[in-house]
Amino acid sequence: MIDVPAQIDAVTRGLRTEQVDDGSPLTVQTLVQEYPVGIADLWDAVTSTDRIPRWFLPVSGDLRPGGRYQLQGNAGGEVLECDPPRDGAASYRVTWEMGEAVSWLRIRLAAVAGDRTSLELEHTARAADLPAGFWETYGPGATGVGWDGGLLGLALHLGTQDAALDPADALAWGMTDEGRSFYRGSADSWAQAHISAGADRAAATAAADRTYAFYTGEPPQPQAGDGAAKSD
Repeated sequence: MIDVPAQIDAVTRGLRTEQVDDGSPLTVQTLVQEYPVGIADLWDAVTSTDRIPRWFLPVSGDLRPGGRYQLQGNAGGEVLECDPPRDGAASYRVTWEMGEAVSWLRIRLAAVAGDRTSLELEHTARAADLPAGFWETYGPGATGVGWDGGLLGLALHLGTQDAALDPADALAWGMTDEGRSFYRGSADSWAQAHISAGADRAAATAAADRTYAFYTGEPPQPQAGDGAAKSD
């Protein structure tokens, strides 16, 4: 059995807005978790084509700078930077391409006291590239809950809990009571990050509810002004 509350609490989530030179806004989401392994082992887990499928998705391509990768049934992109472990730090940066949408993913590792390593996942997207109304409907949880699932898989792969979850079973697991509690906790945590970044509490909470419904297959809740049917 997976200790869902422990995993939810193990991740620090952040949300901020930046601007590029032309003034266009960028949305930056971050997730940080510490793992009970050395930096070399964690680096191998997040860069090896043999190990990534054990906790995330099958990946193919050339994972060197300038090369392109493809996650099975998901995003692909270009490897922009790759800095293996040195002096207690490591990082890589890739484009994250799904259809016509392009965003950027950066992974940073930092050795911590003892045989532990911190991982920071940073996902940056252009606000203008989001479909109209998408952010207002789902908020940061639409992307953030998915990344929480990735960090859960990595945590189990690295032995943070006495539990296991085959990535092939992740979709079915998400429909169990345990999986639903994970999605609920993740969506609510992203609502809190949204509020901390300045969002209206009621709007952020409603967006989290719709994100949770999306991930669990429940009927979406109507937004204010949708014109719900009235009884005679």
